[in-house]
Amino acid sequence: MKKIFRPLYLSLALGLVLASCGSQKMVSTPVENIDNLPLKTTPVAEKDLQRWSHLDLVKDTLPGMSVDKAYKELLKGKKGQKVIVGIVDSGVDINHEDLKAVIWTNPKEIAGNKIDDDKNGYVDDMHGWNFLGNAVHEQLEMTRIVKKGPGTPDYDKAKAKLEEELKGLTPQKQQLDFIVNAEKQLTTYFKKSNFTLEEVKAIPATETSLAQPKAVFMQVLSTTSKADFDKQIEEYKDYVYGQLNYNLNVDFDGRKIVGDNPNDLKDTKYGNNNVVGPEPKEAKHGTHVAGIVAQVRGNNKGGDGVTNNAQILTVRAVPNGDEYDKDIALGIRYAVDNGAKVINGSFGKYFSQNKEWVIDAIKYAESKDVLVVIAAGNESYDLDVTNKYPNDTYDNSPEYAKNVLIIGALAPSYGSKMVADFSNYGKNNVDIFAPGEKIYATTPLNTYEYLQGTSMASPNVAGVATLIRSYYPSLTAVQVKQIIMESGTPLKNTVTIGEDKHKANFADASKSGRIVNAYNALLLAEKMSKK
Repeated sequence: MKKIFRPLYLSLALGLVLASCGSQKMVSTPVENIDNLPLKTTPVAEKDLQRWSHLDLVKDTLPGMSVDKAYKELLKGKKGQKVIVGIVDSGVDINHEDLKAVIWTNPKEIAGNKIDDDKNGYVDDMHGWNFLGNAVHEQLEMTRIVKKGPGTPDYDKAKAKLEEELKGLTPQKQQLDFIVNAEKQLTTYFKKSNFTLEEVKAIPATETSLAQPKAVFMQVLSTTSKADFDKQIEEYKDYVYGQLNYNLNVDFDGRKIVGDNPNDLKDTKYGNNNVVGPEPKEAKHGTHVAGIVAQVRGNNKGGDGVTNNAQILTVRAVPNGDEYDKDIALGIRYAVDNGAKVINGSFGKYFSQNKEWVIDAIKYAESKDVLVVIAAGNESYDLDVTNKYPNDTYDNSPEYAKNVLIIGALAPSYGSKMVADFSNYGKNNVDIFAPGEKIYATTPLNTYEYLQGTSMASPNVAGVATLIRSYYPSLTAVQVKQIIMESGTPLKNTVTIGEDKHKANFADASKSGRIVNAYNALLLAEKMSKK
């Protein structure tokens, strides 16, 4: 999961440190002159930002998916079928006020009797399965490769990358330690932690030892409240120290608590039915992803999901670190076997020791008519050059399956900055783009937050796919993929992409050269279903 999910606090915390040091015809969205649309120059209102991914490019000049338009003009009065959506992720808070009504329940299992009633190998799997058991933190795949030692495939590449990551983390830790120490000094001085900008400004110049802390927090508190800062810096500490203590630490063993052999695909008797996981806060990513797809629409709580007919089946398989190929492969198969017609995979990594297990699972999903939607990744890489796992092709070989969509992320800004600055791209290996920056959705314990990443773009597309499968159930997974790619809004404007922030034609950033449009997709689905 690391880096596929881009919390807003990460960018903010770094920034703070650096600063201190009538009726309408049912026709698709017109595209003839769309590249000449006036740019939105005023800030996006909060009420619009919370649902910008549902807005319309022509009407709102934001690159949303026209979801609201689809409900208003195409779906009003219609009743679709329920569709099971597999969320393969870090866990989901199934008791969340905005999700509990849409959580899948296994009809073949009797809750709490400690018997495998449906004989699928998973005892009391009422709402899904937790393949991580009580594990939370994990190494990155490259760390695991280095730990195995010389002779392991990709060892030299993994070792070089690990050293690079550790070197890059050093200044981040130094910056973090500096700002944390500054906060401690001021907390000691004020004898409280909730000090204000006015109080900081009032520190007399004679307090020379507080000169730097004063300068830091005059900058910090001029742009955010102390409460917000506390929350953001705490999560940033989790990120930095999590990298050092777990993700990049060759001596850490996060799998021991699970009790299985992660290198043996036939060793399947592990995990439990606690799909939230042992620590609710660690289910933030999966809960947010589930909410993007299916948080209850129109209840005035948080945001709205893309689809009103999803049943969320939870597969906990993504730790704080890199997922194991075994868990992903078994998780995909579990979701397929329990009726999922759409699976969202907001995870990924750049090393894989058993990618064939995941390839076989995706092929299995294809054989069972299941669409798999996967996040493209957040390193600004060109995936035509760099392999990201999983994908539906590696080293530019032919696609091994036809049921996979790889999704890049859009920002809430039409024009040159439309592609989120972190998003991976690829003319051949990213299929289409969807909203993924500043997305508002459910987080654990009845809370809601803005998060960003291709992790958020992927479930937006999974939601559109679910809409299509709900209202047009006769269409196959392959047809749904075709509809989403062909019905997207094609754009040719110049955008900034890549690690070097170079200019490129948006049409060359993905295979389709389009952004997802739910309204157009439903129109095409209607047409295709009548053939």
